[in-house]
Amino acid sequence: MYNKNAVRKKIYIKNMFGKCCIRIVKKDFEDNHIQVLNIKQGFAEIEYNSANIDIQKISEILALSDLSLIKNNEEKIIEKLKITVRELIFEMNNVDSIAKKSEYIIEKLGLNYRYLSRLFSKYELITLEKYIISNKIERIKQLISENEYSLSEIAYMMDYSSVQYLSTQFKKEAGITVSDYKELIT
Repeated sequence: MYNKNAVRKKIYIKNMFGKCCIRIVKKDFEDNHIQVLNIKQGFAEIEYNSANIDIQKISEILALSDLSLIKNNEEKIIEKLKITVRELIFEMNNVDSIAKKSEYIIEKLGLNYRYLSRLFSKYELITLEKYIISNKIERIKQLISENEYSLSEIAYMMDYSSVQYLSTQFKKEAGITVSDYKELIT
């Protein structure tokens, strides 16, 4: 039976990273009678009854998980950029050089790196380079806690020229030395 109040919409979601987040959003929507037709990092295609649900309610549901709706095209680009950076660092282990990273980002988004960097700074509280570094530090923490690789291997995987450089940046960003971090997690 056709529902005249049925609304089908593709929404873009800010800070939606990882499979766990996808599962939570899907469950939260379904618990609130919003049918999820398709869901991936950064967006969902949904269908809902407009007599019971509106965009404000959808925003409130997302806010419960510290997520929010993306409102414009520039924010969509920023979200795609964040997903691309996380993909590069967490899934590809960032083995290529800085030039290769920027080429990957340019290819993936189809936009000039300088434009992306300026746009990122416009919407986020940090620069794109700082965002990349903070994600690298998070990945390094993850790799250290998994205890599968030596610090030399991690430095190579994360594109550091030396263990010393990794250690210096880790201390600066995490506020703790690599050795102290290892002790803390064991």
